Amino acid sequence: MRDSADCCIDYIELPCVDAARVKAFYSEVFGWKFEDYGPNYTSFFDGRLAGGFTTDAQVTTAGPLVVLNAVDLEGIEAKVTAAGGRITREIFSFPGGRRFHFADTEGNILAVWGKEKDA
Repeated sequence: MRDSADCCIDYIELPCVDAARVKAFYSEVFGWKFEDYGPNYTSFFDGRLAGGFTTDAQVTTAGPLVVLNAVDLEGIEAKVTAAGGRITREIFSFPGGRRFHFADTEGNILAVWGKEKDA
């Protein structure tokens, strides 16, 4: 039997330009907690997965899409824009739920998904 963490995503690292700004954004919108490791790196914990933001990498919109989960999709969408993020794709339905895409304050593109609303 393999260890439950074996071969699973364990940590994700994203680039940022301004560590203080990215911490303020994700704290305000998603309630993430942060721990700094010097001026160029901050680690986050979202309650389930850990990761970090580094100023040592270049922000790009190409690459894997990180998808977050939310019960209140419209509420999180409003928080994203209020905190300085930009909606890059409005809420849309797909098999299994709904989601939207956004650019954070650093330019990283992420998505948020949730279950379909009850009819």
